[in-house]
Amino acid sequence: MDASRSADQRAHDALAEMTMVEKMRLLYGEFAAPMDLTEKDHRAIGSAGYVPGIPRLGIPAQQQTDADLGVTNPGLIDPGREATTLPSVLATAATWQPELSRLGGEMIAKEARHFGFNVLLAGTAGLIRDPRAGRNFEMPGEDPLLSGKMAAAKVEGIQRQDVMSTVKHYAVNAQETGRHKLSAEIGDQALQESDLLSFQYAIEGGEPGAVMCGYNRVNGDYACENDYLLHQVLKGEWGYPGFVMSDWGAVYTSVEAANAGLDQQSAAEAFDGIVHFGAPLEKAVDSGAVSSERIDDMVYRILRSYFATGLVDNPPGDEPIDVEANARVAQEVAENAMVLLRNEQRQLPLDAERDRHIVVIGGHADKGVVAGGGSAAVNPVGGDAVPELVPPEGVNTQRLYPRSPPLAAIERHAPNARIEFAAGDDIDQAVALARDSDVAVVFVEQWTAETFDMASLSLDGHQDELIEAVAQANPNTVVVLQTGGPVAMPWHDRVNGIVAAWYPGQRGGEAIANVLFGVKNPAGRLPVTFPRSTQQLPRPNIPGITVGNSEFFDVDYDIEGADVGYRWFERGQEAPLYPFGFGLSYTEFDQSGLELERDGQVVRARFTVTNTGERQGRTVPQLYVRAPDGSPARLAGWQSVSLEPGERRELSVEIDPRQLARFDSDTRHWRLEGGEFRISLSRSAQHISEERSIELPAGPLENL
Repeated sequence: MDASRSADQRAHDALAEMTMVEKMRLLYGEFAAPMDLTEKDHRAIGSAGYVPGIPRLGIPAQQQTDADLGVTNPGLIDPGREATTLPSVLATAATWQPELSRLGGEMIAKEARHFGFNVLLAGTAGLIRDPRAGRNFEMPGEDPLLSGKMAAAKVEGIQRQDVMSTVKHYAVNAQETGRHKLSAEIGDQALQESDLLSFQYAIEGGEPGAVMCGYNRVNGDYACENDYLLHQVLKGEWGYPGFVMSDWGAVYTSVEAANAGLDQQSAAEAFDGIVHFGAPLEKAVDSGAVSSERIDDMVYRILRSYFATGLVDNPPGDEPIDVEANARVAQEVAENAMVLLRNEQRQLPLDAERDRHIVVIGGHADKGVVAGGGSAAVNPVGGDAVPELVPPEGVNTQRLYPRSPPLAAIERHAPNARIEFAAGDDIDQAVALARDSDVAVVFVEQWTAETFDMASLSLDGHQDELIEAVAQANPNTVVVLQTGGPVAMPWHDRVNGIVAAWYPGQRGGEAIANVLFGVKNPAGRLPVTFPRSTQQLPRPNIPGITVGNSEFFDVDYDIEGADVGYRWFERGQEAPLYPFGFGLSYTEFDQSGLELERDGQVVRARFTVTNTGERQGRTVPQLYVRAPDGSPARLAGWQSVSLEPGERRELSVEIDPRQLARFDSDTRHWRLEGGEFRISLSRSAQHISEERSIELPAGPLENL
């Protein structure tokens, strides 16, 4: 209990004092929100999971709760537990500001402590490989550098509050269809340069207490019994000192899982049906199939994370939370996340003097804003704004809307304007209102959730038809997208404005209105490519969509390999609807003067950014590198900078050498091929401002 000693020393000492019974009990958890509450351990608060502690040694229980968006309340097990809902992880990634991801992590960790939780199942670092995947709203984008850095910041923010964070879902857990049956087939080099690199950045930067292995198989072996992922790469090559916990229902064996590197089975009996890390594991130890040394390693890793993340020294209590301050955090993230995709005729920002008659249409804009479903769904402060909405048939997940109506926020910005609302279900009514208005703001929504993928990129129901009709009646139409990811826009050229608001969280309505009226200049940039159609994707149809739930199948990710998202589009010379990194502003920026300098294998780029417009605004100059081997460009770095009108700023970005190198599967090391590298200063993956070349020597990367 001596906090002055290292986590390693304390874990070794605690392990030495433990009995075998105590060791084994740390290796599996219970579901803490069962449908039958008589099955709930009375010591569990009630959420995702519970692992008993060892009181005689001062080792606390793990009280685990989901997730990246806030403290969840599965099945409303605690009717009074309402928590602040952050915007989606994808929205936070659209800010391109790790400091906001860190701020959000700190906020939800404080609320977790308030409710008594000490483990947040948060820190998603997986890549978006298919824009139709149901959990894309929980993902930080398609690029490993951006995704990994944003995830690392979230983890860091959480663990600053002495709450353990869990990086997930390791690895290549890129679709919901057949997630328990599919095998993600991908070569080693491509895997290392894409999904694994994102996790590596997240783990290096965030130092999470745990890594959660996913449901899917990777190259034939389940992720939670995958020796390559867990033992060779994570714990071996990366030297990860923490422990590996399973996802809920992702364990199929005891011997194979333990020997491959799984350390803790989550919600064992409730989700897996068998406590694999209970009696079966004990028998395996007795027979020698699993060594006692491996058991000690499993327990040591768990204990070390307890000490390293503050669970032992600073347990949570009934700590007060500032609901208003936390809502402001959610609003700040949302305002910085919104991406202005289109602004013809300078339709935006709205002007309360010019736009005297505004019609607001659709998207439940009179009640609240959309949030994603599944284990990440948060019961928001103020309760569900649209309780009558139920999930689609066969989808067992909560559908919750934060009470932040955009309509009311718009009315506050234009108190003297005539503002009318149409629900959008009656297209003729919406058209009649739009025809006589100065501007029509159409809110559309795409509700996505864990357990299912979208069959297409189209908006649900008659929303596309609604937009087409309204735009024909009034060309001054603005569309606000509340979506889990990219969507098709067949009406794109017939509207004046498009704003990607994502799932905007607790204060989403206020954030949307502030951006629409120019109180906040849109600063978001796309963390994912918006394709024109599914035919541009590596897999035009969702793999396994026609396969029965009991059948195993493979997903060929070697089609694109490491060329995920914008790199796939460059490789195929395809023009997307909107490229990765894209975003407009209400002001104008000049970025120029790119200079490169090299210190060994480290390249530093210097350039100047100037706000040449008449409004304050934030921009995100991006650097992309093109290697001598002719492979598609890779994001090499970026800066998010806020500038006043006329302000000029000199910026410097150090490029991580891995963004210049390739992974050598034979030597298990990153290697520079050497030659002339072209580095561009860009506004997006497809909009280059300037480009310079630099010569780099061949050789393995140093200090990795």
